Amino acid sequence: MKPRALITCLSINIFLLGNLLSNAQNPDGFRVTANFSIASPGGWDYIAAGPGNNRIYVSHGGQVNILDETTGDSVGVIPNTTGVHGIAFNASTGKGYTSNGRLNTVTVFDLKTNEILAQIPAGQNPDAIFFEPFSKLIITCNGRSNDLSLIDPARNKVVATIPVGGKPETAVSDGAGRIFVNIEDKNEIAVIDLAGRNVVSRWSLAPAEGPTGLAIDLQSKCLFAGCDKTLVVMDATNGKIVATLPIGNGCDGVGFDPQLKDVFASCGEGVLSIIKEGPGKTFTVLGNLPTKRSARTIAVDENLHKVFLPAADLEKTAAAHERPKMIPGTFGVVVVSQK
Repeated sequence: MKPRALITCLSINIFLLGNLLSNAQNPDGFRVTANFSIASPGGWDYIAAGPGNNRIYVSHGGQVNILDETTGDSVGVIPNTTGVHGIAFNASTGKGYTSNGRLNTVTVFDLKTNEILAQIPAGQNPDAIFFEPFSKLIITCNGRSNDLSLIDPARNKVVATIPVGGKPETAVSDGAGRIFVNIEDKNEIAVIDLAGRNVVSRWSLAPAEGPTGLAIDLQSKCLFAGCDKTLVVMDATNGKIVATLPIGNGCDGVGFDPQLKDVFASCGEGVLSIIKEGPGKTFTVLGNLPTKRSARTIAVDENLHKVFLPAADLEKTAAAHERPKMIPGTFGVVVVSQK
């Protein structure tokens, strides 16, 4: 009896351990379902899912590569965007926008033809960029001039500049006249009133540091700020910290799926941290899905419930403080989904 009981217990423990390991590798059923290759050289930053056109837009070197979301096939390129960081869309006008960090400009292009329509001078080193639905403006976060450029898409012109008192990394909107900006070097979120075009509040993220990626749940009014190994959940109505949750190292992007209520933190160490939002502003860390080292930025397609992560293989460096170089020809996009 004892040997059989021992074998039975051992078998159960192995079975449970296997389930735990499986869940850790596939939290909430997510897994890597594809890898899209992009042959062109150069570094990268943000990636964006197009507005219902089954395309993803990948910043890469001096251009933006456009891929079919399903097959990964190349369907176009937006050229001459030196130092490109981000891509934004105004679906109602059929136009796209890129923030060109080294040129201090924003490129306007046609979403159907990819034709370049205009170049707009912006702030210094425009980084993150997004379409703000309340004001219907295109807004850039300018990393070197420490301000925001508000661009009127009808006139292709900067109509206001808002100083934010630090390095703005990413911004999101509540859709009702306020935007929230991660200030990376101040470890805070700056709250901007679009009517007054000024900073009205500064909310500390302490003890978390180095905020980069930022997302918002408009229903629960929660902000998700990706910091160093920590995701800070903050009440978007008053700045109170709701939760601090462990994530992987090297986060540079946060995404949110409002239907699944999943929060994603893309971490350059090579994991996608997945967190489930529950009723009453409760949050559960589901686990870290192995992706690829350097997969630090993210785009979430809310309709297809897919996650896209640009990444490349990196050279091994002798010194820990050295930034590893990309191995030529290895750049692409890691695709994560539940199917």
